[in-house]
Amino acid sequence: MTRPHDLIVFGATGFTGRLVAEYLQRRLGRHAGVRWALAGRQAARLAQVRDAIGADPGLPLLTADASDAAAMAALVRQARVVITTVGPYQRYGEALVTACAEAGTDYVDLCGEPLWMAKMIPQLQAPAQASRARIVFSCGFDSIPFDLGVVFLQYEMQQRLGHFAQQVRARVTVMKGALSGGTAASALATFEQIGHEPGLARLMADPFALTPGFRGPVQPDGDAAGFDDWAQAWCGPFVMAAINTKNVHRTHALRGHPWGTDFRYDERLQTGAGKLGELAAKALARQSRVTNLLLGLAPTRALLRRFALPQPGQGPSRRAQASGRYEVVITGQTADGQRLSVRVRGDRDPGYGSTSKMISESALCLLQDVDREATPGGVWTPGAAMGLALTRRLQGHAGVSFEVLG
Repeated sequence: MTRPHDLIVFGATGFTGRLVAEYLQRRLGRHAGVRWALAGRQAARLAQVRDAIGADPGLPLLTADASDAAAMAALVRQARVVITTVGPYQRYGEALVTACAEAGTDYVDLCGEPLWMAKMIPQLQAPAQASRARIVFSCGFDSIPFDLGVVFLQYEMQQRLGHFAQQVRARVTVMKGALSGGTAASALATFEQIGHEPGLARLMADPFALTPGFRGPVQPDGDAAGFDDWAQAWCGPFVMAAINTKNVHRTHALRGHPWGTDFRYDERLQTGAGKLGELAAKALARQSRVTNLLLGLAPTRALLRRFALPQPGQGPSRRAQASGRYEVVITGQTADGQRLSVRVRGDRDPGYGSTSKMISESALCLLQDVDREATPGGVWTPGAAMGLALTRRLQGHAGVSFEVLG
């Protein structure tokens, strides 16, 4: 069946969705041979976005509500791949991703909600395999720099040293960016879910929550302050590690465990050497414990929603997006002690300026670079579905670099 659109951006009137639309307009314009469309709930707001980004007046606008399963099914049958920025996904995502899995439509999102992902993976795998849909979660800052960073590192380890790394450490060395309403809403929704089902806290803490049927060795503890003897620096907890570590282990499992079933991975925020680095790491660990405790309380979440956090649809200013950046150093060590490090850099704020480019290139990579023989229908990670093909796209177009350190 011929589909009228190659790519649909669902949620184009939201904060991140509009950034995606802007990026695709710059990348695709009128002459790239990709038939794309904007989708959301309100036609008038979609038209405003189309005009604001300078798109052709003929760029199609499609209306559908995320809560309407029939509308989602009709929408996805019109496209080869759908980008969705409408979250929290645990509240607004199930109808759309299910429709894609059943219709054979490829799907990419920005999900950083591991409890929802753990629920959806077994539900989606069989229909996606049958329809040949590639469902790819976490195509933004969580978790592409880490997921693809480890894939890139392991490739370079094999090429240069002849062995994969048995242990990998990711250290965030630069992080400059702002929080948006969508990220805040997703975090609060996850804590609310745990509040209703306390047993989910164990799943949230499990690094193998997204690898059903496989459990690897005990992983390093990333919640406390500690001195990293490889980096010769102090480190503390990194807020995105709870999702990124799960995606890295899922990528490894989907690839057939080439790095060994004893593979270990951890992810920390590097605070520096010396006494100041130690104090910062310990303060970060205390702050993380207090934040998790407070977010577990319903009154705290209600107050944050009303008075403190940005609302969905809000986000950092243009200037903040342009001035933001991030760097991650990822080091691997083989069983016999050989080490290699790579660095991943992004040229915009991680959550929005860079994320909007990463999810767009992920969709284009599925559309143009990855055939269904290499990546058949199923539920994937970016690292397993697209791997080095996506790193090349990101380096060429999205301001994300992957380099080997000397």
